[in-house]
Amino acid sequence: MPNQDTPTPSTTSEPVSAGRTALIWMGRLVVAVAGLAAAGVVSVLMAVGIALAVAYPNLPDVTGLADYRPKLPLRVLTAEGQLIGEFGEERRNLLTINEIPEVMKNAVLAIEDARFFEHSGVDYRGMIRAALANLRQAKSQGASTITMQVARNVYLSAEKSYTRKIYEVLLTFKLEHMLTKEQILEIYMNQIFLGQRAYGFSSAAQIYFGKALKDVTVAEAAMLAGLPQAPSAYNPIRNPRRARARQLHIIDRMVENGFITAEQAEEAKSEELKLRPVGSATQVHAEFVAEMVRQSIVSQYGEEAYTRGLVVTTSLKQAEQLAAYRAVRQGVLDYERRQIYRGPELFIDLPSDKAALDEAVDDALTERPDNDDLLSAVVLEAGPKRVVAVRQDGEPFEITGEGLKPVQSGLSDKAGPNIKIRPGAVIRVVQTNNKAWRITQLPDVESAFVAMDPRTGKVIALVGGFDFQKSKFNHVTQAWRQPGSSFKPFIYSAALEKGLTPMTVVNDAPLFYSADATGGKPWEPKNYDGQFEGPMSVRRALAKSKNMVSIRVLQLVGTQSAQQWVGRFGFDIDKHPPYLTMALGAGSVTPMQMAVGYGVFANGGYRVSPTLITRVADHKGKVIYEAPEPTLTESQRAIEPRNAFIMNSLLQEITRTGTAARAQATLKRTDVFGKTGTTNDSVDAWFVGYQPTLVAAAWVGYDTPRNLGSRETGGGLSLPIWISFMSQALKDVPVASYAPPPGVINVGGEWYFEEFGPGNGVHGLGLQDPWPGAAPVAIDPTVSQPAPTPIPPVEDRRGILDLFRN
Repeated sequence: MPNQDTPTPSTTSEPVSAGRTALIWMGRLVVAVAGLAAAGVVSVLMAVGIALAVAYPNLPDVTGLADYRPKLPLRVLTAEGQLIGEFGEERRNLLTINEIPEVMKNAVLAIEDARFFEHSGVDYRGMIRAALANLRQAKSQGASTITMQVARNVYLSAEKSYTRKIYEVLLTFKLEHMLTKEQILEIYMNQIFLGQRAYGFSSAAQIYFGKALKDVTVAEAAMLAGLPQAPSAYNPIRNPRRARARQLHIIDRMVENGFITAEQAEEAKSEELKLRPVGSATQVHAEFVAEMVRQSIVSQYGEEAYTRGLVVTTSLKQAEQLAAYRAVRQGVLDYERRQIYRGPELFIDLPSDKAALDEAVDDALTERPDNDDLLSAVVLEAGPKRVVAVRQDGEPFEITGEGLKPVQSGLSDKAGPNIKIRPGAVIRVVQTNNKAWRITQLPDVESAFVAMDPRTGKVIALVGGFDFQKSKFNHVTQAWRQPGSSFKPFIYSAALEKGLTPMTVVNDAPLFYSADATGGKPWEPKNYDGQFEGPMSVRRALAKSKNMVSIRVLQLVGTQSAQQWVGRFGFDIDKHPPYLTMALGAGSVTPMQMAVGYGVFANGGYRVSPTLITRVADHKGKVIYEAPEPTLTESQRAIEPRNAFIMNSLLQEITRTGTAARAQATLKRTDVFGKTGTTNDSVDAWFVGYQPTLVAAAWVGYDTPRNLGSRETGGGLSLPIWISFMSQALKDVPVASYAPPPGVINVGGEWYFEEFGPGNGVHGLGLQDPWPGAAPVAIDPTVSQPAPTPIPPVEDRRGILDLFRN
């Protein structure tokens, strides 16, 4: 029997030995892996160290950021400092950190980098938080600090790679070492892209809200602070819902970080934001002026004009410019209402699905954007008495009654397919003062208006056309048009030097020049109304714009002499051939030239060149150029003061009893002077006039010259534009008068040159010529009659010059 003390083999010894072996191997494996990991970490650290050692010397020099100079646009201002134009790839208005309001800084810090003033450039706590959030969500969450964004935006590309990230971190440390936190934040607030070509929050505040950054509210600051992450996605104009959601989130973050109270947050969330419409680049409609300045500055400074932050102040006055803009638009639209309806601008298919319909409407109206108060809309229903249309807001509205009168031809059953207003038609509508809608159309006709101070030449208002976006052609300076009867005062001015007086009697009798006299076809000029009134005074003849009288006056002067005389007023004499047709305004002028010319009468005889740019400064306010204050000198003398004085008397008569009598009657002031002008077949319509402190020219016509309408005249088209402007511009200006200068006398209530008083000047012109229905006129044999001036050869004349009107 075996001894009980003798050990017996255990049945579990083999498994125990195997487990220990496994544990040993596992431990060795762990040690090996740990060793490899450590070696890997060391290798990575060595690699990173080598990479850093290699990369750091290649980092860009950031010392220049201490004197931060980004690309700053060319900015154009009114005399009061109101922005009217901005040119450059980047719209930016540089502000110092002290000029940026706390509410804007707090909104940005709340959403972009709440611990900005605590970390050293890289927020490790934020990186861990973002990493954990990314594990929980499919959508990644960024962890870039403001310093890292500055490093990336200023020096690096948007490429996503480890190499770029390494450079970004290194640059971040370098920036934090070289600059203060305030400097870094200032750069960020001025540099970041915020959509709509806006760089920096100051520019964004102007573009999105039309206000200075210092005036933004908590709600507006929160909306702007949401833009850096994705300017397109959170654009409040194009994506209002997404922008609103992000704004609310930022307001909550501002509360969490103690920047605002809960009460302030609730107030901000309930605030209704007033966004600036898309395309409203300026509050003052002076696009033509801004373009004139741009061309001038670029010619002086080259391409760097767009990047060095030049600020150009003009002589333009904000209120007067707005008055001119509104006057031109109103005048053109009043004319347009008298024209035949040309039909809708576009036709689209209307899907039955609501979402598809909204998209189709949105696309169509994007293609045909609003033109200020001329709004685009899509027709949903159309009938002779009722039209239903919709705009991009999706709310249908009705047009009935008076609102359909301008387009009755387009609602008729007989209307052609391109004229018919039907569902899917893209039309133009305006809202009247009583909130009713009216259908209209974009005008084809053009207009121009310019006003300047005749004493200084400073341009205070300029509208180069109806719509700058439609046509950038500046009709004030670039359109060479025939002035018609508005040119007559310059001929009469020349005649005063030849002995003509306001009481000289001139025969308004027919004139006829045979083919032998002209060297070609016969020429028989006419008066506007086709009537001849016989002998009348120069004063009455000019007031009634009698063509036959003007021709006889030019014969007295002589065409060669008259050509040289008009050059005194700033006209190109080459564009005014020395023919009798000059008396009827057959040459070519620009509206700016006409304003300068009439300014000579207004200021007592001085020709003053127009000026627009008064100052140029850099972005820090250092003045680079400043125009000297203009003064009138004898070197600018064009005509004698007495000539200007008597012409003022004659031009005043026109606004009192003549073709422009509406001027004094409407403005209820006597110190307005001017002359209407309408060319043959109503191709060009003018009124040019002045008050002693302000001269202005208004013109209406088609770019491709054609008839404006048989009843359209300068008095009916351009004079109302001039009156509308002057009613605003002269509102607080006292009534002025001209003091008689030396060399004139008053006899019987009429003014004369001293040497050409009654009995000494030209007594009469053409009095021997018969006029229809008149008895024979006795001729004073002691008064010589001037010989006729030759008529231009037929090859030098144009048929359209034969008939000119008032």
